[in-house]
Amino acid sequence: MTSALPRFLSLGCFLAAAGLARATDAAPNIIFLLADDLGYADLGSFGGKHIRTPHLDRLAQQGTRFTHCYAGSPVCAPSRGVLMTGLHTGHGRIRDNMPRVGGELEPYDGGREKGIRLSLAADDRTVAQLLKSAGYATGITGKWGLGEAGSAGTPRRKGFDEWLGYLNQNHAAYYYTGYLDQDDGTRPIPENAGGRTQIYSNDLFADFAVDFVQRHRARPFFLYLPFTIPHNRMEVPDVGDYAREAWPDDAKIYAAMVTRLDGYVGRLMAELDRLDLARRTIVFFTSDNGVLQGRRAAVLGSAGALRGFKSSVYEGGLRVPMIVRWPDRVPAGRVSPEPWMFVDFLPTAAALAGAAVPPGLDGRSVLPLLLGARAAPGEREYYWELPQKRLHQAVRVGRWKGVRLGLDQPIELYDLSRDESERHDVAAQNPAVVARLKRILDGARTPSPHWPAN
Repeated sequence: MTSALPRFLSLGCFLAAAGLARATDAAPNIIFLLADDLGYADLGSFGGKHIRTPHLDRLAQQGTRFTHCYAGSPVCAPSRGVLMTGLHTGHGRIRDNMPRVGGELEPYDGGREKGIRLSLAADDRTVAQLLKSAGYATGITGKWGLGEAGSAGTPRRKGFDEWLGYLNQNHAAYYYTGYLDQDDGTRPIPENAGGRTQIYSNDLFADFAVDFVQRHRARPFFLYLPFTIPHNRMEVPDVGDYAREAWPDDAKIYAAMVTRLDGYVGRLMAELDRLDLARRTIVFFTSDNGVLQGRRAAVLGSAGALRGFKSSVYEGGLRVPMIVRWPDRVPAGRVSPEPWMFVDFLPTAAALAGAAVPPGLDGRSVLPLLLGARAAPGEREYYWELPQKRLHQAVRVGRWKGVRLGLDQPIELYDLSRDESERHDVAAQNPAVVARLKRILDGARTPSPHWPAN
């Protein structure tokens, strides 16, 4: 994959063709909602049979479902890094949750052994910085995971005007925390002191979101809301009607967490309606990666027909549900199988704002696709890597998906048009395709001082 991809059209020509105003006139508000470890098939609109998600299903009816959208990585921090920077994991600074070399000792242990985290650096440019420079009010609430306190990678140093949530990923697993990070300091939650469980952190994130859109409704805003549910540490104020189900307790709690998340989305969409902002706002909803493997995922069918789970470069770790709604712009009730991935969000946001796309990105604007166009001519290359004990890599080009679980390992090949479950390795029957994908895998990455290749 090249490090810089062409845009679909020049900005001025595209805005005119799409009927959009320039940012100086009426750029849309942008809301990006991100679940944490939500399964591809957990939502009713993506085939889920067990968990009630009426608000998200309604959002899908009002917008377009993208059934082949991909996260930036099969684990949290690098996926969010791809989303924020427009660089895939072969070029971005953060390629796994914890670096092998360098990094900072995390300050929050939650009773566990502390780990090492890596933060974004001063020269890592984010979508929030781009939109802020284009005149947007910018806010984030939820889980950041890209910069520890005091580093150059905190939200306020990466373009966000307002911030409430968890800087540290370990901390983010504790829903009844005694404090949250806020702007350049912290916000105590005395109601949770001494092990009490009175304030559920994600309730505060929903409050922040509603307040943010209320206060900034008169100007374009970017709201990034990376919820911390339904990530593993099974805690929720109430399991509700799921108590009657003959499921393991963790499956009941997980389902209740997803339904609670659905309620937050419904509350925020209702506020957009009340403020007459819905038609001026494009809303994205997705998950940061696939669902965690385990009994509850099997009981609930969270991965659907996809192979693999979180931490896997198979489809179950990478493919995520994506809903995009923008009334009268994004087609309602449409289902699109055209692939795109988190790396495309920054250039797409730039196109929405009428801002110039920074050079050297791995993504491209998919705004024409969102507005109903078919994919641009020619096949794109999508690349992922995860430096585990061996360097796990994956690439998709058209219908072909290549997987290599170590630089010295053979390339597996899957035809996703016939085998989305990746059960039949057809590498032996397609040597020319394998050779092409090998050239991409060999050239898609730059060396990282924090994750030496193996």
